[in-house]
Amino acid sequence: MGLNPSNDTQLSLSELLAKRIVILDGAMGTMIQQRTLEEADFRGERFADWERDLKGHNDLLGITQPEVIGSIHRAYLEAGADIIETNTFNSTRIALADYGMESLAYELNVANAKLARAAADDVMAAAPGRQCFVAGAIGPTNRTASISPDVNDPAFRAVTYDQLVEAYVEQAKGLVEGGADVLLVETVFDSLNSRAALFALESLFDSLGQRLPVMLSFTITDQSGRTLSGQTVEAYWNSVANIDLLSVGINCALGPQEMRSHIDELSGIAPVNISAHPNAGMPNPLLPTGFPETPESFAPQLREWAANGWLNIVGGCCGTTPEHIRRIAEAVSDCAPRRLAKPEPWLRLSGMEALTVRPESNFTNIGERNNVTGSPRFAKLIKNDQYEGERRANNRRQHGREHARLRGGDGAVFEFDRLRAGHLARADHGRQLEMVRH
Repeated sequence: MGLNPSNDTQLSLSELLAKRIVILDGAMGTMIQQRTLEEADFRGERFADWERDLKGHNDLLGITQPEVIGSIHRAYLEAGADIIETNTFNSTRIALADYGMESLAYELNVANAKLARAAADDVMAAAPGRQCFVAGAIGPTNRTASISPDVNDPAFRAVTYDQLVEAYVEQAKGLVEGGADVLLVETVFDSLNSRAALFALESLFDSLGQRLPVMLSFTITDQSGRTLSGQTVEAYWNSVANIDLLSVGINCALGPQEMRSHIDELSGIAPVNISAHPNAGMPNPLLPTGFPETPESFAPQLREWAANGWLNIVGGCCGTTPEHIRRIAEAVSDCAPRRLAKPEPWLRLSGMEALTVRPESNFTNIGERNNVTGSPRFAKLIKNDQYEGERRANNRRQHGREHARLRGGDGAVFEFDRLRAGHLARADHGRQLEMVRH
């Protein structure tokens, strides 16, 4: 399987980002809901006898109602979107298990990517000189690797890191095969899920011998200013800053008013392009789109962000329509793209909070080390995936230490497999691994 995007395509996107603010599309689900499709429409002929209800399985429409999905893509492109997202938010075998359709994961990603690719190519053919790009949408799945869904069993996890990686590799392969120019890991609510997705993409790129640009967008779930798994904006950025990203941004959960301060903060710390696609306000089920912000009220708020120099890529999430995107494109057309931040090259770590060690920082208190070389009991715990030992390290931070240190010694090889799954790790020449649990 070869990569579809050429170096010219990637260069074109980079050049466009340098010239102006790039426009992302809006909500797919909102537009599908307006079609008032019924159960039979979702099933089509192929799945007429499927044993589970399929109404609401929007990704399946890429197979059963391709003209509906294609027309939505074209509507966003005609409204001024430069980048359209594939209809694949739930197209991992993990999420598809709800419908008993795990085996269709690859097919769904290929089919939906081809629909977006065809729409972009048609628009470009009709308007010579115009550039349109397809972003393969990679959602968070419906399971979290960091949090137990069972309040009576806090150690339980409904999905493992390795299962997530396997599912994301399969999805990304399908998106690449279908013609995606960019891969977009979006609506991240769990840092560990996103680390699995990013690891999966890097693994895929290694196997292909070439990489696609990667966009990343996370979700601040409420006014606490944190992701669902508990990280602040800066802490989350620190935990993914080692990845070569085209952009990082925030989407979903919040409207422009609620998201504003978080985009402001992110734009000041990330040395990559910043994206934002907020919801059309906070949900209101009594309204036609389920959200209160109209195109006329939505676009001026995002223009203010652009005028402040916070944005490189902007679009809409839940409740937005092609008219929202049209208004946004018009509103930011005369705003210069954000200049990338240039953070100081200091040591930056993350747990729930960010930790930055600056030149003027005073004494940095490091907790007592957990040493697999010096403690056979601790080594056995780690080898057997019994994380009581890791909780001991966590407790160091809770009792006043800025971070804890796990000494690898000769055990560094088996520890790396554990750390890549659950920690931000930093290795030094003494083969010590600095770690903070997410």
